[in-house]
Amino acid sequence: MGMSVPAHIAVDDAKVQQMLGSPELAWLVQRIRGRLERGEPVDGTVTLLGATPEQRRAAARLLRRSPGRGTALSVPLPAVAIELRRAAAAPSLVAAIEALGGPVRNLAAERAADLHRFGDALSLARSSWLSRLSWYRDWLDAVSRDGTTSRLIRQGHPGLLAQATAVLERLPKSDEPGSVLLSSLAAAATGDDKALTEGPLAGLVLHALAAREGVQIPASHDAEQALWSAAGVAADDLTSQVLVLNVRAGGEPVGRWLTEAADAGQPFRLTLRQLLAATVLPWALEIYVCSSAALVRGAADKLGAGCPALVCTEGEPSVACVRLLHAAASSGSAVHWHSDFSWAGLRGTATAVRRLKARPWLMAASDYEAALAGGADPLSGRPEPSPWDPRLADLMRVTGRAVSEHRTLPVLLAELAARAEPR
Repeated sequence: MGMSVPAHIAVDDAKVQQMLGSPELAWLVQRIRGRLERGEPVDGTVTLLGATPEQRRAAARLLRRSPGRGTALSVPLPAVAIELRRAAAAPSLVAAIEALGGPVRNLAAERAADLHRFGDALSLARSSWLSRLSWYRDWLDAVSRDGTTSRLIRQGHPGLLAQATAVLERLPKSDEPGSVLLSSLAAAATGDDKALTEGPLAGLVLHALAAREGVQIPASHDAEQALWSAAGVAADDLTSQVLVLNVRAGGEPVGRWLTEAADAGQPFRLTLRQLLAATVLPWALEIYVCSSAALVRGAADKLGAGCPALVCTEGEPSVACVRLLHAAASSGSAVHWHSDFSWAGLRGTATAVRRLKARPWLMAASDYEAALAGGADPLSGRPEPSPWDPRLADLMRVTGRAVSEHRTLPVLLAELAARAEPR
C-alpha cells in the first residue's frame, strides 16, 4: 500500500535542495523553470538526450525507480510533483523551483511591459523637433529595427533613448561655429557629467552622429573622437588645438598673440579654451587649409611672415580648428581647402565645402593624376564622392591608390610661394 500524500505542505528548503539541488539534476530544474516562465503546462515529460550514468542515477533516486539503460533520459513532471509532496518538501513544482532559484519570472508579462515602455520611448523620441531631420528619423528607425532600444529596456535602461535625444538636441548647429565640452553636454542633458564618457548612452549618441555625418558607426577610439569633433564636441578644451601660420586677427588678447606670431613668421598653436574665452576674427581675405604639419613647417622655413594665412587640420579637424575656420568664413575670409587624396580626405573636403563654403585647393582630378607620380599608397575605406569634381572620385576608385599630402609638399609650397606677400 502506497504512502498518503499530506494535504497541506509548506516548503522545506532543505528537502527541496536534497531532492532537486544536485548538479546532476540541474538540467531538469532548468527545463521546469523554462516552462513555468513561458507559461507552459508542467504536466508532460521532459527528455535529456545523451544523459550520463550519474544523471540517470540521480533521476532514479528522485522518482524511486530503476535507473534503466540507454542515453535518453525521460522524466515525467507530474511524478516529480508527487514525490515532492510525498516527501513533504514542496506543495508544487512552482514552489520547489522558487525555493531553489528565486521567483519564477512571467516572461509574457515582462515582454508586454517591455513593448509598452518601448512604444513610450519611441513616441517621446519622435516628438523631438529633430524628427524634421532625415538622419534623426533614420537613426530612430535603425535602433528600433536592430533591437537596440528593446535590449536597453530589458537591461533596465528605459530612459536612455530620451537622454540620447536630449544630447542630440543640445549639439551645436552644423552650420554655426558652436562648440561644447563633452562633460558640459553630458551634465546638461543627463545631470551626470561623465554620462557620455563611455557606456550605452555614448554608444547610442555616436550611432546617431554616424547617421548625421553619413559615416560608419565608429569601431575605434580615434573614430569616436573624430565623430565627436565633427559634431562640435570636445573632450577637453586644452587638448583640442589648431596649428596656424600667419593668421592675423582681432580680439584681445588672443588676436594679438596670433598677430605677433604672424609678424614673426612663426607657427602658433591655439587651444579651444582660448577660442572660447575671447572673440577671434581672422583678418586674412584668403585662408589656406592643409592637413600636414610638415607643410606648416616648410612654409615657415621658406616663406616666413610672407606666407599666406595657413591653418592645419592635422588629420580630422579638431573642434578648435572648426571653430576658428567658421569664425574666418563668417567674417568674410575665403577658405581654400586641401587634404589627402583618400576617401577620408574627400569626405572632409566635401564637408568643408558644405559647411564653410570652402573652395577645394589643388584637389581636382588633374592634381591627383599629377600627384600619383610622386608615389602612392593603397586606398582603403568606404568610397566617397567628390562633388566639386566627380572625375576625381572616379579616378581614385579605378586606380585604388591614395596620395597623402606630405607627398605633394613641393607643389603646395610652390603654390603658397606664388601667393606670398613680399616682406
